[in-house]
Amino acid sequence: MSKHIDQRQLDNEPEFNRFIDAAMNRRHFLRAAGAAGSVAFFAASPVAKAVAGSMDKSKLMGFEAIPASTADTVVVPDGYVAETLISWGDALFPNSPKFSQSNDSKAQEMQYGDNTDGMTFFPLSDDRAVLVANNEYTNNEYLYTHQGKNISADDVRKGQAAHGVSIIELVKKDGKWEVNTEGRLNRKITAYTPMEMTGPARGDDLLKTKADPEGGETILGTYNNCANGQTPWGTYLACEENFNGYFAASEEVDLGPTYKRYGIKDKDWGYDWWKHDERFDVAKTPNEPHRFGWVVEIDPMDPNSKPKKRSALGRFKHENAALTINKDGHVVVYLGDDERGEHLYKFVSKNKYKPGTHASNRDLLEEGTLYVAKFDGKEGELNGKGEWVELTFGKNGLTPENGFKSQAEVMIFAREAATQVGATTMDRPEWVAVHPDNKHVFCTLTNNKYRGVRENQPLNVANPREKNPYGHIIRWEPQGGDHTASDFKWDIFVMAGNPEVQEGLMAGTPNINKDNMFNSPDGIGFDGAGRLWIQTDGKYSNEGKFAGMGNNQMLCADPKTGEIRRFLTGPIACEITGLTFSPDYKTMFVGIQHPGEDLAPSHFPDGGDSVPRSTVMRITRKDGGVIGA
Repeated sequence: MSKHIDQRQLDNEPEFNRFIDAAMNRRHFLRAAGAAGSVAFFAASPVAKAVAGSMDKSKLMGFEAIPASTADTVVVPDGYVAETLISWGDALFPNSPKFSQSNDSKAQEMQYGDNTDGMTFFPLSDDRAVLVANNEYTNNEYLYTHQGKNISADDVRKGQAAHGVSIIELVKKDGKWEVNTEGRLNRKITAYTPMEMTGPARGDDLLKTKADPEGGETILGTYNNCANGQTPWGTYLACEENFNGYFAASEEVDLGPTYKRYGIKDKDWGYDWWKHDERFDVAKTPNEPHRFGWVVEIDPMDPNSKPKKRSALGRFKHENAALTINKDGHVVVYLGDDERGEHLYKFVSKNKYKPGTHASNRDLLEEGTLYVAKFDGKEGELNGKGEWVELTFGKNGLTPENGFKSQAEVMIFAREAATQVGATTMDRPEWVAVHPDNKHVFCTLTNNKYRGVRENQPLNVANPREKNPYGHIIRWEPQGGDHTASDFKWDIFVMAGNPEVQEGLMAGTPNINKDNMFNSPDGIGFDGAGRLWIQTDGKYSNEGKFAGMGNNQMLCADPKTGEIRRFLTGPIACEITGLTFSPDYKTMFVGIQHPGEDLAPSHFPDGGDSVPRSTVMRITRKDGGVIGA
């Protein structure tokens, strides 16, 4: 590195490049490898591997990494304790029935929902808090004693009650956070809770139904809420993802391309809600699918408040909503669309955030501009530049000539709008997380078996692996540290892989080795010190190209050095998802979703021959210290 480099240039250089350059001149050996094979060289060569070995040991992470595991339990490092906080079917209220697989819908309405996912900890005082958690979907093989066969009307109601969002008060007793079933804020938000639409789509003809002729005044429910977000004015953002899997048709119906783009067909994914709730029968209620696929804003502090679907943030299969306050006061929300070949979005509020005045901030997500990302760079390199393209009616080809009649339609069909403006197709953009420095943003790209296979998903600079079985994490820095700027610089922070059985690009970047390898990064989040926590939802066969990876896991990364260590492993056939902390970072809450899915041999968390249940875990240090330090 030249001694005469301007310090401002150094400060603006992506950190991933900087830790590589600290060991050797990366650009030189990439050029030496040749453009076509440079990335493969970077991943496979002894020199590149030496780069990984020479990385500075992280000062952020103070725990010893754990090995991969196939055990039916949660494993954490020495000095840590992982305990059950709440599981599917546990009580939310004083009169909640005890969990039983044979519980009916009335019981489920009083119990914690299934398949815990994204969540947020809202402190109320030193010893009182609210935990808000998504209950994404249900595993019918466990929800019902009949495993989902011959669904009755009450079965449908039970399934709908197991979806949505659970709001739970916590109290601190003997230094540990516990569920308080007496909490006045405890609440269930389900697939039939009344809510309203806000923003440009409200009142549009595409949202009108017989039950709601106003087109957004009374929308019933939210479901398949994957990850989440939170606002500085104290609200929770639940993100609707695979809403399409709940719709079917009782008779032959002509579903056009707009339905197809969102995966809506004449058959559902086996939930059978349409048999007893005609909202989910597209032959009878064709506009109902347009009322889902949104970000839902919920006030956890007011049990009587009506959740609001924020149409200005676009309709697609939302993973999470990573919100930050820009330096000029505008609210910026980063959003991933979790499907193979879909896109990465950014919302910028019209109005500005006013600290300390919650009431004036309540509708900041109602008006603003949605953008979609285009990535550019040189073939064979793991970095480049990009731009955010505006998705506004009348601009960038979003006109009646191209099938868009209004801003409402641009938002309702955000996927088509993104395609129209030439957005980059991505390998399943999932969670987005903003670094505490507010200068860098990270996004997990979980995997994509269609990359380089389907015509509409060719290899590109930001998604360079064919069929990508392992996934990667991409990072960008907005120009001048301004999240409202149209330009950004990006790099790939890590490519997951298996260097024990693979070569070249499939082995992963140099910060992957036999002791920390993983696949399908999904949930991510930062703690206050800047540790990046990475959760996986991938293949747990522990065989073939996934040999040595064990069950799904959670890892911790130092964004500056690139070092990654395994922190937690989950039980059999689970996904690790959902992450939040107490304000002192001495308690971590982590979600264990669908242990034993598809009747795999798990009995987590109760053991014996018990029914496996999705669970929120409470993780602490035995010495009472900060998690990860």
